[in-house]
Parts: sequence; structure tokens; C-alpha cells
Amino acid sequence: MNARAIFAIVRKDLKVASQNKNILIMTIVLTVVFFVVFPWLTALIPLAGDSITGLEKILSYIPANIQKDFAGLSLTQAMMVYVLKYMLVPFFLMLPLMVASTIAADSFAGEKERKTMEALLYTPTTDRELFVAKSLSGWLAAMAVTAVGFVLYLVMANAAAWPQMQHIILPDGMWLVLVLWAAPAVAGMGVGAMVLASSRAQGFQDASQLGGLVVLPVIALFYIQMAGVLFFDIIVVILMGFVMWLLAGLLIWLGSRTFQRGRLLGA
Repeated sequence: MNARAIFAIVRKDLKVASQNKNILIMTIVLTVVFFVVFPWLTALIPLAGDSITGLEKILSYIPANIQKDFAGLSLTQAMMVYVLKYMLVPFFLMLPLMVASTIAADSFAGEKERKTMEALLYTPTTDRELFVAKSLSGWLAAMAVTAVGFVLYLVMANAAAWPQMQHIILPDGMWLVLVLWAAPAVAGMGVGAMVLASSRAQGFQDASQLGGLVVLPVIALFYIQMAGVLFFDIIVVILMGFVMWLLAGLLIWLGSRTFQRGRLLGA
């Protein structure tokens, strides 16, 4: 493969994305809401009434291997640990998924809207190199934002929990596996789905609508955990990441098999 040509396209895509106000606003809003607002809401909203009953019910479902995190804690402390270490895991995964999906949606559909598709198609790259470059752009951007978001979340979550806990609660082994294993997988899944959709769409909005279903599995994880059916630990995160890597590989394989640059001008 022509690595120089691939990374030239990647640099161009990342530069365009960094100048796109919609992408920048979406990324900033998601980062602030998930990693600043949510942790401090957990610290500032007191437990009362139904929320106490609901928390007690959830804690009764927690597996024995996770119970150690809640041993000897008050209900307020248990609520902080549960929300910051467990409940917000799906929201953390939402960041790389949505960043990767948004940039991937802009990869081909945005070129059509900007009237730069024809020039792109005549670059000295093969179909596979062009597909790899477009996929890599979204994935690398998602990983960069995830790294920044993770550091920000560690600071905010520990600062919000400190008055009650009096010690640092994050990161732990599960969160490190989440960041290093599951987050790259979910970003790859988003890229695979959205590049596949983007190469067939007429514009950015069309691509976003076609690929929007990719967020549903992550949203489902939140409700499954709230229902007490599943709780995140290292083993669950490893298995979840493995499934997501399989889905990402399948979507990217389908995209590379069906991608033909000659069809893009007429899509």
C-alpha cells in the first residue's frame, strides 16, 4: 500500500473535520456533558425517596465479584461508585462511537457536498488505499478524543467524589481495559458502519441517518445494566470488546468488498 498517499488523505480529512463547526460543537458538547456535567450531577444531587429504593434494588443485583467495591459504603458513597464506575460506562463508549461515526459520515458524503469528490477519485491511490484512508481518519480522530475525554473524566469524577470518598476511585483495571480495548473496537464499529453508509449517500445528513442505527447497541447496554441484567467488570468488558471487534471487522470487510470508486460520482 502507498502509505504516503493514505496519510495525505488522512491529514486532509482531519484538517477538514477540525474546521467543521458542526463536528467541533458536537464533540465539545458530548465531552462536556458526559465527562464534566454527569460526574458533578452525581455529587450534587442528593439521594431521597424513590432514588434510595431504586439504588438499593440495583445494589441487590450486583454480582459477588463486584460487591467488594461497595463494602462498608454509605448509600451516598455507593451511589457515587455505582454511577461513576459502572453506570457511565456506556456513555463513555458513546464518545468514540459518535466522533468516529460523524467523521466517517463526512468522509465520502462530505466530499460530494463540497464538490471535491472528482478530484479525490483521481488521486494516485487504489480503491483499497482510498477506503483505508477514509476509515482511518475517523478512527484516529475518535481515539484522540477518547484519550482527552478519559483524562478529563478521571479528573472530574475523582474531584466530584472526593468530598464523600476521600480517596481516588478511578482508574481501575476495568476502565483501563475499556479505554485500551473496548473503545477502539466501538470506534472501529462506528467507522465501518458509517463509511459503508457514507459511500452510498448523497450528503452528510443522509449518511448520518443511514448509519445512525450503530448507536443502538451502546444505548441498549445502559438499559441492560439499569435493569440489573448485566454489570460491567473486566471479563464483561473484554468479551464486549471482542464482540465489537468482530462487528467492526465484518462491517469494514463488507465495505472494502463493495467499495468501488467509480460508483461514487453516480451515488
